[in-house]
Amino acid sequence: MLKKVLFLAGISVAYIATSCHSEKEEKEKETEFLVTTPYVTDTMVTKNYVCQIHSISHIELRAQEKGYLQNIYVDEGQKVRKGQTLFKIMPNLYEAEVKKAEAEANFADIEYQNTKALTDNNVVSPNELAMAKAKYNKAKAELDLMNTHLGLTIIKAPFDGILNSFHVRLGSLIEEGELLTELSDNSKMWVYFNVPEAEYLAYMNKENEGNLKHVGLKMANGEMFDQNGVVETIEADFDHETGNIPFRATFSNPKGLLRYGQTGNIVITTRKKNALLIPQKATFEVLDKRYVFVIDKDNKVKSREVVIDAELPHIYVIKSGLAKDERILLEGIRMVKENDKIKVKELAPGKVLSGLNLYAE
Repeated sequence: MLKKVLFLAGISVAYIATSCHSEKEEKEKETEFLVTTPYVTDTMVTKNYVCQIHSISHIELRAQEKGYLQNIYVDEGQKVRKGQTLFKIMPNLYEAEVKKAEAEANFADIEYQNTKALTDNNVVSPNELAMAKAKYNKAKAELDLMNTHLGLTIIKAPFDGILNSFHVRLGSLIEEGELLTELSDNSKMWVYFNVPEAEYLAYMNKENEGNLKHVGLKMANGEMFDQNGVVETIEADFDHETGNIPFRATFSNPKGLLRYGQTGNIVITTRKKNALLIPQKATFEVLDKRYVFVIDKDNKVKSREVVIDAELPHIYVIKSGLAKDERILLEGIRMVKENDKIKVKELAPGKVLSGLNLYAE
């Protein structure tokens, strides 16, 4: 009976030893992690900037005379031509003033002509002729002024454009200076956006200055506008609170798709030479900062903060924090912690990225 017990105990010990060995082998297999290095290549990087879209000309149309709004010849949102009549303020009072000024000018003219005839015959002095002429000139000036007031009762379009909504209605009593509507020239659009100082300095580099001559516009629906723009103006000063400087790009708008007040994103593409590319899945985020696990020469895991320069599909372009020959953990980020020593399997960076949607040259 004792021999039987000892035999069974021996079998159990052998089984436990075999099981522990198998578990150890399985554990070693599980702890083999894939690592790689950054992929170094020239690539095209896009930057997006939130923008505001303005018309090249956007003005307020205001009444220059007081009176009742007698006629509206156009409609809201209508395209109008330069010189087209838009509104008419009741002109009766101004027409009466013009007739009065005309009568006074005619009277002064007759008086001047009579005085001139008398002067030619030496009946009156030259001074009286001069006074008659001055009176006539004053009357003509008054007539011109009254005609100007009358002309201001007609509001015309100063340029081709599109009308906004009306702030007055037919029959309204209009005060001098009252806002009637707005007029926008949308043939070209000015698009304003802010650029951080570091990126401004990069664009000012001779290698990148051509990038500002062909910029894109992503509209609010995510589609790209079918015209390229050019950055024509950079303001003089940086905003000390934000560290940004305003840029202005000009876009042709032949189909009139863009309107004043729209928003979107300016898209600028630049070439990055010898850029460091890593898969996005090799990174993790802590408190809005991006990290990778770097594997040192002893195969120990070290966390490292990296700064992202740009984002491509499935890929990050690294600005700083990582050297081109440093190994990073590719998979199993959640399975390791700081200073763990791991078994690694290295993969060539080109092979790692070959299955990703890489936009590079």
